[in-house]
Amino acid sequence: MSELQIKEEIEVLDEQLKIQSFGIKLKEEIEIYEEPIAFTGGIYLVKYEKMVDIDHQVTSIEEKPYQCRQCDKAFSRNRDRIKHKRTHTGEKPYQCPQCDKAFKQMFNLIEHQRTHTGEKPYQCSHCNQAFAQKNSLKNHMRTHTGEKPYQCGQCDKAFSQNSTFKTHQRTHTGEKPYQCGQCHKAFSRNSSLTTHQKTHQRTQTGEKPYQCSQCDKTFSQKNNIIEHQRTHSGEKPYQCSLCDRSFSQNTSLKNHQRTHTGEKPYQCGQCHKAFSRNSSLTTHQKTHQRTQTGEKPYQCSQCNKAFSDKINLIKHQRTHSGEKPYQCSQCDRAFALNYNLKDHQRTHTGEKPYKCSQCDKAFSQNSNLIRHQKTHTG
Repeated sequence: MSELQIKEEIEVLDEQLKIQSFGIKLKEEIEIYEEPIAFTGGIYLVKYEKMVDIDHQVTSIEEKPYQCRQCDKAFSRNRDRIKHKRTHTGEKPYQCPQCDKAFKQMFNLIEHQRTHTGEKPYQCSHCNQAFAQKNSLKNHMRTHTGEKPYQCGQCDKAFSQNSTFKTHQRTHTGEKPYQCGQCHKAFSRNSSLTTHQKTHQRTQTGEKPYQCSQCDKTFSQKNNIIEHQRTHSGEKPYQCSLCDRSFSQNTSLKNHQRTHTGEKPYQCGQCHKAFSRNSSLTTHQKTHQRTQTGEKPYQCSQCNKAFSDKINLIKHQRTHSGEKPYQCSQCDRAFALNYNLKDHQRTHTGEKPYKCSQCDKAFSQNSNLIRHQKTHTG
């Protein structure tokens, strides 16, 4: 490795230090310090300047005369203030001689250089594993001790690593700091963003590296082949906590759970109609486009009728087939359309959600309300 020369030049305050709380006027001078730092290629001297008070050296931790001009933080040593200042300026004075990376702190450069040398000075006392960074060793040691010092304040979960703990907290806050530069989709984990970005690359190239071992289908993403394989195995690992239904995909479970909660998070920007599924919103938005163009791409094979969306064609085809898939759980009646079943079920429950705004009458069906309102208008 070529000789590494690191020079740390620390600026000093351009005005004389005054500490009114101590009532002491300090006499100052600047001394040059040399600190030996060990690297793989040898030992090098790091030079820095330090302001020294002759009459009263700051020794107490409570004494913090060096204050940051950009925030409220104060420090007992000027060089600590200088290091902190880089969090505001973004300055990275320590550059690796073997690559383009630069760092704010010298110890970060030292740790980085081990990625070039392969040096791992921190060895586990319980096993043979060694690490380039001290923090990596600390995190590893917890696999032996079982220690989980990072506890979530919103649930009972605890974690051995701070990074895992922070990622978990986003499940409570909903924070998604990692955003795709191409489609602006956001993720709570950096690894999820990296996986997602590959889908853009594979869309351009047409690459589908994941092939099903039981059929010829191929996929661009690993999670898609995992979900597909459940169509062969019949596995349904995602179970609803409110009923006995289970699903092969987590997204299917989330969509189903909205049938219990009534949540409809996907809203149309044109008519403000809301949907429980994103796919339903997408289908609905096409009806607006086709209303403008007059397009009706879905044609009945048994008659000449055509429809602007697929669901209306399916409903229409039941008039030919006589199919009635929506059955009442309280009697033998069945219906071709879901909303007809809902109207019928109110004859059992007695529910009357359609209320007249001009009198106290209420109705189980909207059509009955409309008919009644005409008695007010004449």
